Amino acid sequence: MIKIIGETGSLFTTFLAEIRDEEVQKDSMRFRRNLERAGEIFAYEISKTLNYKEKEVQTPLGIAQVPMLTDNILLATIMRAGLPMQQGLLNYFDKAESAFISAYRKYHSDGKFDIKFEHLSCPAIDDKIVIISDPMLATGSSMALSYKALMKRGTPVHTHIISLIASKEGIDFIKKQLPTDKITLWVGAVDDELTVKSYIVPGLGDAGDLAFGSKE
Repeated sequence: MIKIIGETGSLFTTFLAEIRDEEVQKDSMRFRRNLERAGEIFAYEISKTLNYKEKEVQTPLGIAQVPMLTDNILLATIMRAGLPMQQGLLNYFDKAESAFISAYRKYHSDGKFDIKFEHLSCPAIDDKIVIISDPMLATGSSMALSYKALMKRGTPVHTHIISLIASKEGIDFIKKQLPTDKITLWVGAVDDELTVKSYIVPGLGDAGDLAFGSKE
């Protein structure tokens, strides 16, 4: 159910190091591009698990037998932080449809928060491979809420959930809340600590603010 792609050194871990680095983060364009490149790598890794059918391709010198993807893909992301990773996934799954989820933390005066779900823009998901992306999996509440909202639109073949950095608590929450036989969780790294305000440590900070600027 859980695949951690940053456990060994690779270009992915190099990108992840830059994404975490507070100095590199000062360049928001670089930050967005690194999130996009991470999305591309996740797309490539997921592509190895999908279904293919041999196709004859005419070359200038003959015919080549090439496996071609047969699954229908739907890419969903939680706005706004997930948009650069969504673009990376779309760069590779270029025939995929897209869905956009508006869910956010609504903070109260005591510092606690609720997860608010506002809107879902989504085509039908029946018989498709659904890939949901969000850079951070902290408590797991936003992802669980988004998954459940998507499932009201149909029944996919399988769902892949992608997070660049996850907390152990968030992973445990997803295991409890979602059907583990119907999802695969892909993460870049797992961090041990989740603060009382539900920030991942060491994490990377607020991905949405770093990518697009601070919000009121």
